[in-house]
Amino acid sequence: MPTLPANGVRPVNAPSLARWQAALMKSYDVLVIGGGIAGASIGYELAGDRSVGLLEMEATLAYHTTGRSVATFLESYGGRTIRQLTTASRSFMEDPPDGFGRPLLKPLPLIWVAPHEDIDDMKSMYEAVVESVPDMRVLTADETVAATRVIRPGWVAGGLLEPGASEIDVAALHGGYAGGLRARGGDVHTSAGVAEMRRVDGRWHLTDRSGNTYEAEVVVNASGSWCDVVAAMAGAKPVGIHPLRRTVFTIAPPPLIDAHSIPLVADVRGTFYMKPEGPQILCSPADEVPSEPCDARADEVDIAMAIDVINAATTLDIRHVRSSWAGLRNFVADRSPVAGFDDDVDGFFWYVGQGGYGIQMSPALAQAGAALIRSGTLPDMLSARGLDAAALGRARLAGLTNLQGH
Repeated sequence: MPTLPANGVRPVNAPSLARWQAALMKSYDVLVIGGGIAGASIGYELAGDRSVGLLEMEATLAYHTTGRSVATFLESYGGRTIRQLTTASRSFMEDPPDGFGRPLLKPLPLIWVAPHEDIDDMKSMYEAVVESVPDMRVLTADETVAATRVIRPGWVAGGLLEPGASEIDVAALHGGYAGGLRARGGDVHTSAGVAEMRRVDGRWHLTDRSGNTYEAEVVVNASGSWCDVVAAMAGAKPVGIHPLRRTVFTIAPPPLIDAHSIPLVADVRGTFYMKPEGPQILCSPADEVPSEPCDARADEVDIAMAIDVINAATTLDIRHVRSSWAGLRNFVADRSPVAGFDDDVDGFFWYVGQGGYGIQMSPALAQAGAALIRSGTLPDMLSARGLDAAALGRARLAGLTNLQGH
């Protein structure tokens, strides 16, 4: 009879161990890394005809950017690519598939406001966005004061009204995608941060931090602030992600003002915005503070500076803050999303850089990403709007290093 070694541990047969590990490996057509709105939405779209596994490093989905977003549907917001994707998402938002909460949109008109020194910028904005928002209307200074209820008469020179702007039910939208992914046969793995990736015989082999193993032909990098970290594990060059911290806080409305009567108000300079948030008013300095990928926290100095700016432009007379938080918005150099296969690493699909627009354009962008994985072409509804695959590919970023302006 064979005897055990002195340490009492029987040696492991290497071929047997390999077979055991292979038996436990979870196999898919596509693995999506990241469980925010980006990963959940493209996973849902792909699960219609692919086996999909989603890996999320946190214990819950949408823990970082998505779960902290002040999500609104604004067709005048962002550059032309963003606006094309947003307008193409409206029909989904207004009439979502079964399994999504209804309604996803709640009307919340947007008023862009311009101080006297920025009135020319407001006119330029109007000319740029009227293609996407044909019902955008120019307001006089008096009309802007009346419509916003809180902007100082002497501060403002005019405004733009976007009557079709809306709030988005983020929980219902993200929950619809995650639930729909599962209903279509997809698997969601939480506490599954990727620790290792390697390409073996035309398939990706991934190991998470708990030692669980997965394989798939295609990996979708939808990991937000961490996308360049994931890319490095795959041997891909970084796309140059810029995580930017944004601070948000809530205040009590001034006497005789019902918070629900205030529209969404945003400065064309990008120095602040505000909106009703239940019985309170939500405010932000619209700040963009460079950050490492992290669990973002509000900064008291940013809040104090925001209060000064907002008090100068409004009659809110902010003295106390009720609550505050922060989140990261992730951009590449030109502030448009990247959706496409890596040129040098087989089976590695970039799906990153959604910035502050990821939720409002998620339906159209997810359909675009899924179509690019399947066929390399965009859906007709996006091509008809003048969008092409090159506008989403990373090759367009060649030579760009610094982050462009708002």
